[in-house]
Amino acid sequence: MAATQEEIVAGLAEIVNEIAGIPVEDVATEKSFTDDLDVDSLSMVEVVVAAEERFDVKIPDEDVKNLKTVGDATDYILKHQA
Repeated sequence: MAATQEEIVAGLAEIVNEIAGIPVEDVATEKSFTDDLDVDSLSMVEVVVAAEERFDVKIPDEDVKNLKTVGDATDYILKHQA
């Protein structure tokens, strides 16, 4: 079953918390992974891999560069999940 926007944001918050140590409540759709959540390029790869596994979606490398905010990632997952 496809995840809702709220479930995706919550899931991404848990992933960012595990990888970057950012409190779950600090992760919101308008937050930038790099500027607000301190996710560097290496950590972003980990976030993407974890999101792919969690939401059953494939995020090609060329699309990762377009995922600047949590909202971008949420919208991408909503559109592409199985």
